[in-house]
Amino acid sequence: MLVKHNPKSVPAPVGSYVQMVEVRDRPRWLHISGQVGVTPDGTLLQGFEAQCEQALKNLVACLEAAGMSLDDLVKVTILMTRQEDVPAYRAVRKRVLGDAQIASTLMIVAGLVTPDFLIEIEGVAAGV
Repeated sequence: MLVKHNPKSVPAPVGSYVQMVEVRDRPRWLHISGQVGVTPDGTLLQGFEAQCEQALKNLVACLEAAGMSLDDLVKVTILMTRQEDVPAYRAVRKRVLGDAQIASTLMIVAGLVTPDFLIEIEGVAAGV
């Protein structure tokens, strides 16, 4: 069971996430490497929104390949190269992940492994 918390002793979330996710009774952990805006055939999509959507779809595909779903997702870490893309990230996240309440960290970084990558998303899931 995943128990989600927003304690009153810390600031309220400013986005679609929770401050804490407690894992109970789930012995199986899945750590998903950073996913980027590349399709399964190796095509790098152009533009932030396309890359963001593909990275999130790749994350979901990894969950599904492990027999898990968004209900098992505990935390995501988002690395982005441009501050101005944050509103677009939030819109795409809502479209792809819906109202999934997970722990989340978003960082603006100087660059990713390839200059053409605009976003990278990694995840941690816990399942039975």
